[in-house]
This record gives sequence, structure tokens and C-alpha cells, in this order.
Amino acid sequence: MLGAPATAAEADPAEIVVTAQKANETQVIRAGRVGILGDKPAGDVPFSIKSYGEALILNQQPQTLGQVLENDPSVRTTYGFGNAAEQFVIRGFTLFGDDVGFDGLYGLAPRQLIAPELYEQVQVLNGASAFLNGAAPGGSGIGGSVNLVPKRAGDTPLTRVTANYSSGAHFGGSFDVGRRSADGMFGVRINGAGRSGDVAIDDEFRSAYVIGGAFDVRGERARVSLDLAFQQVKVRQLRPKVTVATATIPAVPAADANYGQPWTYSTLRDVFGVVRGEYDLADNALLYAAFGARDGSEDGIYGGITVTDAVTGAAAGSALFVPRTDNNETAQAGLRVKLKAGGISHEVNIGASKIWQVNRNAYDFLGGFAGFATNLYNAAPVPLPGTGFVGGNLDEPFAIQRTRLGSVFVSDTIGAFDDRVLLTAGMRLQTIGIDSYSYADGSLTGGYDESAVTPVIGLVIKPVAGVSLFANRIEGLAQGPTAPVDPTIVNPGEVFAPYRSTQYEVGGKVSFGRFNASLAAFQTEQPSAFAVPVAPGNLAAGQRFGVFGTQRNRGLELSLDGELGAGLRVIAGGSINDAKLRNTAGGANDGNRAIGVPDYLLNANLEWDLPFLPALTLTGRGVHTGKQQVNAANTLAIPSWTRFDVGARYVAIIGDMPLTLRFNVDNVANRRFWASSFDSFGAALLQGAPRTFKLSASIML
Repeated sequence: MLGAPATAAEADPAEIVVTAQKANETQVIRAGRVGILGDKPAGDVPFSIKSYGEALILNQQPQTLGQVLENDPSVRTTYGFGNAAEQFVIRGFTLFGDDVGFDGLYGLAPRQLIAPELYEQVQVLNGASAFLNGAAPGGSGIGGSVNLVPKRAGDTPLTRVTANYSSGAHFGGSFDVGRRSADGMFGVRINGAGRSGDVAIDDEFRSAYVIGGAFDVRGERARVSLDLAFQQVKVRQLRPKVTVATATIPAVPAADANYGQPWTYSTLRDVFGVVRGEYDLADNALLYAAFGARDGSEDGIYGGITVTDAVTGAAAGSALFVPRTDNNETAQAGLRVKLKAGGISHEVNIGASKIWQVNRNAYDFLGGFAGFATNLYNAAPVPLPGTGFVGGNLDEPFAIQRTRLGSVFVSDTIGAFDDRVLLTAGMRLQTIGIDSYSYADGSLTGGYDESAVTPVIGLVIKPVAGVSLFANRIEGLAQGPTAPVDPTIVNPGEVFAPYRSTQYEVGGKVSFGRFNASLAAFQTEQPSAFAVPVAPGNLAAGQRFGVFGTQRNRGLELSLDGELGAGLRVIAGGSINDAKLRNTAGGANDGNRAIGVPDYLLNANLEWDLPFLPALTLTGRGVHTGKQQVNAANTLAIPSWTRFDVGARYVAIIGDMPLTLRFNVDNVANRRFWASSFDSFGAALLQGAPRTFKLSASIML
């Protein structure tokens, strides 16, 4: 952020420009919250972690969390079934929006779409994290986790106002104000944003309104903070994912085509917050506790399209009405003690956590399961189908699932040779309790209460300054899947017991001045769920959904960021992922590649401050995604794709205040492509976004 502007008498326009440009440079931070280990530099932990800062969010003008994570060479984004619920594929495994952390706690962040304007950092931890973060309540996060850091008041006063526009006709603005008391003890930061209008996809409307407040007190030994936030997001006529029921992949429609129906919509509202306290029992002992809650509601009519003729685009459309509310609470407390004697250091962590969640929902498969006729290439509007297959109380949904997750943990990081060798070992005893209820009358239908110990061991060696070598063995623990509601499934709604995954990882990190790089090799195995015929050869008998198989992912990741030369910065990297299926039904697909996991990913984002015009920065980004399988038999696949983005940023002086103007074009070639085939329940394709123009102007007051 920028300092307070100089007075008119002493303002130096050139100095203001340089200061404003430097504020835009720190877009990737090689540090973050490593679960219960606390905030750590990346080089001190045996895990792959980095953070994307608010400067990147301001400059790239993303409208969703997924657009921020497009910068990461190990992450890609897809949608859930029929709606705009972003899901993130990290190291070939899904991370649901439900399982994104907020200030280090699960269950608080909005569950489907997250507007990024409220956050100071988006932290990405690649790999399993059951010990570090606990089991994710939504049952995902085996390949990595994401944590949102709310904005807090800094030591420098901040007042910033931003106006923005994106094509087709999406307008908005935001404000950000932060102040501390003269003695630095009290801080407050209030920020909010609002935007609304059609986006670049034909007739797709989106709006988002967010406001957040952070209040903190810094005492001599105690620190207390309160973060509160509100988010409301609406989407109308979403372009849905495309289910493929043909022997070939249909051609990609026009880049801005919309094959959704005008009556589809989704309305999401969340109120959430966390209070956190820390107390220094001694110079080397920290006691901490946090409690958070979220109240969320959503309702929508979601649409789907299943292509039955890949040549003509003939398809069956579907409609699903879902009202839902969520009430979540989460708590965490612990003690962190640092000791040193005889040249050996210890950092000991002990603590406990608890999560309570209640999900109330109902559904109506409008028009039944037969659907209505439509076409991928000419989706004419049809009337909204009438009530069809109903589950639950549509007017006042009752509880369908209650979730309780608890844990106690202990770890010790032992340091030797002036902490150039760090060995972390620990374990977490976790319990997952699930109660599921009937959609018919709300009666208890089943559940479980299971416990597991998830250990961790990790090693860091720093042979020379700026170089860190690491290795880890860590496990993932996830709530078992739930059998989908489908007329062919004989056990819809059945909840399965938790399952574990095991990860092995080795790698290295370097940090030289303003340049950072990391390289990691990993392997993760996870149980997988799918449906098998109840009676082989008799399709009429239906299928039973269950945890029958295994998926093994092996890969390499390279990540680079920093300054290559004077005024030339890069955020880049790539990953290779070999994701294979094992123990498939009848062994038919053993050894095949997993659905929706690209062979490789490449990202490169460059910024260049022109030496002959220091107020102007040119930007460019390339995103490349490899081939993806569409079905487990590997008879269908979508090809690799590449997207290029360009932009420019200019700092002007208005009086003695810096005004930053930004212009970005995503998918500058307006290329049409299938972006993702990742889906939990079938062969479904997500089309990439069309060419999108983005403009914004921010002034520091």
C-alpha cells in the first residue's frame, strides 16, 4: 500500500510515480499460514506454499477466487453440477469452495463463489494437509488447500477508491480505508465492493456486493482481532457445463455463446466472521484461540445440458430447483512454545479444534428426469418445467446433514546447526461425525462417528543461505462421499465413512534477493468412489455407488516469481501430473488416466516497467493446459489449449495523489476451447471464457 501523499508544497511527482509502481510489485509472497504451525516463510517449512497478494488482485481485476488462482501452475478451476460453484483442481484432486479456509479456519468462507476484493492474501498450500489444517468438512482438499487472509489495518494510513468495468456491460467500484491510532494500539479497516451487469458471455448476468470490517488491538502482550464480512452474489442465465452422452466430443460453440436457459439463476448470501486472540505467556510462549461462524443461504434454479448428437448439437436440457441454508461454527485453541538449549531448538505446538455444521436443503428436479429438448448450438428458450421429482420441504428445508469434526494435535519442530536443519514431527487425532436425514420426512437415516490419527514428518535442510531442501510424508483425511441423487443409483444419499490418502514429497526452494523458485516432486494415493452395476448384465437393476477404487497421482511442479531484471517481473511455472486409476470396476479401467487431470500445466505472467516511460507498465500472460480425459475408459478426451492475456497499467498524478489506470484483455484472441473435463459424476465439459475487456482506475486519497 502507499504512504500518505505529500503536501502540495513538497510533493515530487516522479517520486510519487515510483512509489506507486513499487506498491504494485509485491504480487507473490513466499510465505503463508502453514496450518497449526502458524505464519512461516516458505523456506522454513517442508511444504509447498505461496501467497498471492492484494496488489495482484487489484491489477488483474479478478471477479472470482478462481480467476486469482489462474496464476498458479498447479491449479485449474471448474464448476459444480449445473451452477456456478467454483471447484479447484490442485495436483489432480478437487478442492470444493466449501473447503476454502478463512483466516486459517474451515467452514467460514462462502461456499460456491468467493469475491476476492475482501482479502489481503490468497494462500495456496500444495499437497495434503490433514495434520496442518485438519480434515476439510466438505470432503475435499487432498491435493491442496487455499486460505483467505482478511485485510487488516497497516501502520500506514490507507484510503483508496476504485472504479471498474468489464465487458459486456459489467460496472462496479470499491473502497478501502485503514487507520491505526497514534500509538499503533487500535486498528480498523473497512473495505467493500459492488459490481453488476452482463459479462462477456451472451446474456449471462452477475452481481456481487461485499463489505468487510477488521478491528484489532495490539497490546504489550495481548492481541485481539475481529473480522466480519458480508457477501451477496447473484448469477442469472449461467452458461452451464456440458454433459457428453456421445461417442465423440462435440465441437466447441462460439466463444461467447450461451446455451443456458433464461430462467436459471443462483442467489447466494453469506454473513461470516471470526474473533481471534493471542497472549504472550512469556517471550517464548504464545497462547491463542479463535472462534468463527457463518450463516449462509442460497437458492437457485440450475440448468444442465446433455449432448446426445455431437454433430447437430441436439441435447436434453434439465432443471433443478434447490433452496439451502448453512449454519457453521468453528473453534480452535493452542499453545506454541519455543525452546533452545545445547544448540538445539524446539518449537512445540499443542492444541485442539472443533467444527459444527448444519446443512438444510431440498430439491425439485423440475419436469422430472426426462428433461426437455434443446441444442448446444442453438439453445432456444423453453418454458420453465413444472414440479417434478421432489425431495425435502421446498418452503422450509429441514436438516439433511449434521457434521461434527474435532481434533487434538501435537507437534515439535527440532532445529539444529542454527536452524539450518529443521525436523518437524507431529500427529493429529481427528474425529468425524456425520448424521444424515431423510429427504422424505427429516428422520435420521444413518451416520457414523469415526476417528483417525494423521501423522506428519517433514525435513528441511538449508545448505547455504537462500537455498532450502525439503521432504515430507503427510496424510489427507476426508469425509466420505455421498451417493448422488440419481434415478439409476439404488442408494442415493448414502454417506460413506472417511478415507485417508498418503502423500510423499521432496523438493527444493531458492530465494535470492527479489527472485524465488521452487521445485517439488510428489506422489499421492486416494480412495475413489464410483457406481457399479447391482446385477451385471441387467441395467434395469440399477447401480450402487460406493468407495471401490484408488487414484494415484505423481507429478512435478516448478514455480518462479520475482524480478528478472530492472523493471521486468515474472510469475511463472509448470507442472506435470501422471494421474492413474487403480482397482476400477472389474479392472476395466486399471491404469487409465484420471478424468479431468491435465497431463501438464504451464503459466507465465510478465510485467515490464518501460525504462523510457516509468509510469507505464505492460503486462502479458499465457496459460496452457494439457490434454484431459473425459471418461474413465479414456475413449474421449479434450485437446490441450492455450490462452493469452495482455494489459497495461499507468500511474498518473492528480494533484499530489497517484491515480492508477489499468486495462486488461483476457483471452485476447477470443479462442473457443473446452477448458476442463473434471467432474465428480460423469463426462462434463466446461467451456473457457471469451475475450473479456477489463478497465479500472484507483486513486489514493
